Amino acid sequence: MSNDPAPVPQPEARKRRARGIGIAALVTVVALVALLAAIWDWNWFRAPISRMASAGLHREVTLAGDLHVSPWGWQPSATLADVRIANPAWAPNGRLATFERITLRTRWLPLLWGRLDILELRLDRPDIKLLADGRGRKTWDFSDGRDQAPLKLPPIRNFSIHDGRIAFRDVARQLEFAGTLNASERLGGRERGFDLTGQGRINAAPFRVLIGGGPLVNIQRDKPYPFSVDVRAGQTTMTAEGAISRPFDFGGFELAGKAQGPDMAALFPLIGVAMPNTPPYALHGRLARQGAMWRVTSLGGRVGDSDLAGGLSVDTAGKRPFLRADLTSNSLDFDDLGALFGGAPAVGPGETASAEQVVMHRSLAAQQRIFPDSHLDVTRIRAMDADVSYAALSVRDAPVKLASLSVRLRLNEGLLRADPLRLDLSKGRVEGVVQLDARKATPVTSLDLKMSNARLEQLIPVQYGGVSPVTGPVAGRAWLSGAGDSLHKAFANADGEVMVVASNGEIRKGFAELLGVNVLKGLGLLLSKDQQTTPIRCAIVRFQARGGVMHTDNLLFDTGPVQVVGQGTVNLDTERVDLNLRGHDKKFRLLRLRAPITVTGPLTAPKPGVDLGSAVAQGGVALGIGALLTPLAALLPFVDAGLAKDANCSAVLVEARQQGVPALHARAR
Repeated sequence: MSNDPAPVPQPEARKRRARGIGIAALVTVVALVALLAAIWDWNWFRAPISRMASAGLHREVTLAGDLHVSPWGWQPSATLADVRIANPAWAPNGRLATFERITLRTRWLPLLWGRLDILELRLDRPDIKLLADGRGRKTWDFSDGRDQAPLKLPPIRNFSIHDGRIAFRDVARQLEFAGTLNASERLGGRERGFDLTGQGRINAAPFRVLIGGGPLVNIQRDKPYPFSVDVRAGQTTMTAEGAISRPFDFGGFELAGKAQGPDMAALFPLIGVAMPNTPPYALHGRLARQGAMWRVTSLGGRVGDSDLAGGLSVDTAGKRPFLRADLTSNSLDFDDLGALFGGAPAVGPGETASAEQVVMHRSLAAQQRIFPDSHLDVTRIRAMDADVSYAALSVRDAPVKLASLSVRLRLNEGLLRADPLRLDLSKGRVEGVVQLDARKATPVTSLDLKMSNARLEQLIPVQYGGVSPVTGPVAGRAWLSGAGDSLHKAFANADGEVMVVASNGEIRKGFAELLGVNVLKGLGLLLSKDQQTTPIRCAIVRFQARGGVMHTDNLLFDTGPVQVVGQGTVNLDTERVDLNLRGHDKKFRLLRLRAPITVTGPLTAPKPGVDLGSAVAQGGVALGIGALLTPLAALLPFVDAGLAKDANCSAVLVEARQQGVPALHARAR
C-alpha cells in the first residue's frame, strides 16, 4: 500500500486559483480607485453636471466654484460652491437663484436600489428671485410647457438653510415680497425648525408673512411634518396650522385656518383665485391639497351680516383654475349683496361695512343714486372658470318681502352666467338669467327676468289705516342689455324692454278718485276711513329702453270710476324719473281738476305731485270767461266733457303674454 497523498482534483484547483485572482483584482481595483480618488480633480465633473442640470431645468445652470467629493464610507458626500441658476430667456437679465455652497450627504446602499436617501442637505446663503409676469409666465416653472406636478423631494434627514434671502414679484397680482430664509437644527441650544419671515406690498399696501415648521432633524418618511402660516395684508389676516402628510412632498398637506378682512376680493393677490366683492367677513375651515386639487371643507362663518357655510374646491390642473362650490346661508341680509355689484351694504347701527364701503354708501346716498361706478376688473374674471351654487334659506331687509333665494353661477372663458336665478316672494317668484360677458375689451351685462304669481300688496307694501290700498295679482318681465365696465355704465347704455301687468285686483276707492284728481271726493273717502274698494280692471306699463333711457307711451291704469293714462321716461344714467299721468273719469263730474299727476325725482325717492301750472292756467281762463259771461261759464274749464270707456284688458293681456309676461292668476275668493 502506497503512502503518497491523493492528488487534488484539477477542477477544484482551478476554482481556487480563480478566486485568488478575483480577490487580487478587486484589491487592485480598490487600490486604484483609492489612488484615483486621492489624486483625482473632481472639478472635471462640473461641466457634465452643469449640462445635465441645465437640460433638466430648461435653463442654464453653472457650477462656478469648486466641486469636492468624499466617496469613502457608507455615507458619501459632495460640496458644490458658487452654484448659479439663470432666468428663462423671456425674463429680465439676472439669475433665478445663486447658492454660495450646497452640501449633500447620502447613503450608498439605497442608491444600489435606485433610491436617493438624503442624510443631509445644507444651503448656505441662497439668494432666490422669483418673478411672475403679466402673461402668467413664472421663472420657477421648469416644465417647459408640459404639465408640472407639485414639488416632491426625496426624504431629507437633516435640512438646513443659513442666511437665505428670497424675493418675489407677481405683476398681475401687484404683489412684491422680500424675506429671509433660515432652517437649522440647533440655535442657542434649542432645536429650531424652518422659518420664513418677510415683508412686501400688495397693491401698494404693506403685508407680512410668517411661515414656520417643526425641526428639520431626523424627519421620518411616514410622519407628518407640522407647519404654521400667518399672513397679514392691511386689514386682511390669514392664519393656519397643519401638516405635510409626507415630508418634502408638497403635493399633499392639510391645515385648519381662519381668514378675515374687509373684502374677500382683496384675497386675489394672496390666493390667485378671483373672489367677489363682499362686506367684511370672518371665515374658518379646513384646507387640503392633493396634487393639483385644493379643497376647503367645513367652511363656516359670516360675510357682512349673513352667515355662510359649505365647501369648495379649486382644480389647478387645467389652463385656468376651476372653482367649484356649494354654499348656503340660513339667513341672508339682502343689503349684503350690494357689494357683489361694486356697491355697498347698508350702514348704520347693527350693519357691517368696511370703511371704504361706508364712504361709498354715503356718496351714493348723497347723489341719490343706486348704481355704483366701481370698475370691474375683467382680467380676474378671465383668469379662472367656476361652477358655484348658492342658496339662502331665508332673506331679511329686502326692498320687498323675500322668502328665499337661490342661484347657480357658471364662469367659462370670461362668460359669467347666473342661470337659474330665483327669488321667492312670500307669494310668487322672480326667476331668469343674468349674464356678464367679459370676453371682449368692454364687458356686456344682460338680464332676462320674469315675475310670476306675485301680488301687488307685496310689491307696494304701503298701508293706510292698517290696510293695503291696492291688492291683486301682478306679473312682469324685464330684458335689458348694456355695455360698460361698471354697473352704472352698463345701465347707462342699456337697451331692452320692461313690462308689468295686473288685472282682477282691487284699489281703495279714495285712492282711485285721487288718481283721477277728484280731490274733494278722494280726500273725503280717505279721511272718513272708508274701506270701499273698486276693481282694478287692467293695469299695464311698458318701457322701451334705448341708450339707457326707458321711455313709455303705454301706461294704463283702468279702475271702476277712473282710467289713468300716462307717458314719460326713466333715465338709467342720471337715475331720475319723469312721468306724467292724466286721469279720465268714467262718470260726469261738474267739479273736477283737470290737472296731470307727476312722478319726478331720483329713482331712490320719486315724488308724486300735481301739475299746478296746468291748474293755474285753467283757473286764469275761467276768471277771464267769468268776467265776460256768467258765473256758470267759469266752471266750464273744469268739466270733463269726454268720459273714458273701459279698457280692453283682454287684448292688453294677450299682447303682454306675447311679449313673454307670465299669465296672471286672480286670487281665489
